[in-house]
Amino acid sequence: MSSIDEDQALVAAALNGSAYAWDKLVKRYEGRIYNQGLRLTGNATDAMDLMQEVFLGVYRNLHRFRGDAKFSSWIFRIAHNKAVDMNRRKRFITAQPRLSNLDEDNGMDNFPGEERFEPDARLGEQQLNDSVLNMLSELSLEQRWVVELKIFQSFTFDEIAELQDISANTAKTRFYSALKKLKVVLEEDNVLS
Repeated sequence: MSSIDEDQALVAAALNGSAYAWDKLVKRYEGRIYNQGLRLTGNATDAMDLMQEVFLGVYRNLHRFRGDAKFSSWIFRIAHNKAVDMNRRKRFITAQPRLSNLDEDNGMDNFPGEERFEPDARLGEQQLNDSVLNMLSELSLEQRWVVELKIFQSFTFDEIAELQDISANTAKTRFYSALKKLKVVLEEDNVLS
């Protein structure tokens, strides 16, 4: 059974009251939604808040999922809308996130409840994650969304266009503009290092 078919079956079972199916849907997407929120917001607390809002929205609106698109597209559309709403409320995306304190756990790819890394590996991983978050904070919200969906969620440009109500060419332009900007940031970091 493909993941698309399995998602459809889980949605149907959850709509029929299966707590197991709902739990499996949440577990399937929580890490991706959390990490997406972390890359967009720059901190674990806001990422967790976003994830909770997304799953609350999904739970409340699961009956509206028609199945004419993939469930993953639908849930990431909800995540997009919730992040935009959160941005309007908090304006956290335009602010430079505080990421330099290595004693503070940023949670990237270390979703609560997962095993911890060895201290040396964890420090290296955290430094890399901090670097990625700092680079992403240089991008506009629109560029960050396209990079998130293309690189981290493996969506096609057509899927990104559908999710964001833009053309595929606009999605491509935002993506390649973001890559160009990230290249400049990387080059500046290398010169300063």
